Amino acid sequence: MQTQQKPAFPPYLALLIGVIAVSTSAIFVKLSSAPAPITATYRLAFSVLLTIPMLFWSKGIFREILRMNRKQWLLSFLSGAFLASHFLLWFESLNYTSVASSTVLVTLQPIFAFIGGYFLFGERVSKLGLCGGFLAIAGSFVIGWGDFRVGGMAFFGDVLALLGALTVTVYWLIGQYVRQGLSLTAYTLVVYSASSIFLFAYDASLGIKLTGYPNSDWLWFFCLALIPTLLGHSIFNWVIKWLNTSTISMGILGEPVGTSILAYFILGETITVPQWVGGAIILFGIFLFVQTNKMTKGATANEPAIESQKPA
Repeated sequence: MQTQQKPAFPPYLALLIGVIAVSTSAIFVKLSSAPAPITATYRLAFSVLLTIPMLFWSKGIFREILRMNRKQWLLSFLSGAFLASHFLLWFESLNYTSVASSTVLVTLQPIFAFIGGYFLFGERVSKLGLCGGFLAIAGSFVIGWGDFRVGGMAFFGDVLALLGALTVTVYWLIGQYVRQGLSLTAYTLVVYSASSIFLFAYDASLGIKLTGYPNSDWLWFFCLALIPTLLGHSIFNWVIKWLNTSTISMGILGEPVGTSILAYFILGETITVPQWVGGAIILFGIFLFVQTNKMTKGATANEPAIESQKPA
């Protein structure tokens, strides 16, 4: 049975930093004028370029990647495919439905995380923790309630956003399993590379041009890679060795709150009363969940050991 080391940094503080980082994502996407698939593609591609230097910094990472067995390669590529699908579905949903509706539906991922964690890892969430989880989800609905649209293409956009929530949850669940046997850098480099490959293939299949965008867009692509991806998703991928998918998904519910605050200062958008009320409900729900479901690692004691030491 695999043992867990003591984390070098407080996992819940790292989760908070990650949530603040991913809160910038919607801001950078809105500032970019490029098509959504291109924004997603270069977000991941630049993330890979920024991670590659770590191979030269530590030769052990390169050797670790070479020693990955078939199961780890397969699951890592599958994780990358679900991450790419999440970005495509979420960004595309914004073309059909409102930002608020899309964001609210994407943040339903804790529901999928509760179900996946129960069946895959045998995780149990206390009744009070569940109350906190659904209270935070309710807060998301308070934020977007006045902006929901029913019928037509808006409904199609809502479905895409909901599928985006499902795909990102699967991405986290796979990471919760694989990260127990791989270092953060090795896992994220393989996953981000796989995501980039899938996204470039998607762009090519639709005939979307890869160049010719304003210089400002390339700046936003870089910012998306550096802040919400490397300082957001990568931190989550580190945290997932110590906290489970349900806890991380709950933390991510704080993203709309952070995004609203940043939009107020950067984009000059106003914060409405429902956003204030919904934000307060979300934060209280997250606090309640975390206080009643302290988890110190991503897997339960009943989880089988991952065969990370045996090369395929």
